[in-house]
Amino acid sequence: MTNSTTMTIRLDPQLKAKLGKLADGTRRSRSFLAAEAVEAYVDRELAIIEGIERGLADVEAGRTVSHEDAMASVRRTIAVASGGRD
Repeated sequence: MTNSTTMTIRLDPQLKAKLGKLADGTRRSRSFLAAEAVEAYVDRELAIIEGIERGLADVEAGRTVSHEDAMASVRRTIAVASGGRD
């Protein structure tokens, strides 16, 4: 069994009802589903923050591409993907 801790949250009654319906339909507990949802949200938000931090570090280190160069690369990629058609 994994270690866990308890946390109390407030939910809108409609959201709680939806969670209950999902729990019934999946034969999982509301607690299990809520914990999965929180974990997915936290993981996604942390990944976004880490990406921003990497981007800022790239800017500080001068690892950047001008807007013009980036757009030229995008246009080339689109042209190749569309078979050279505009």
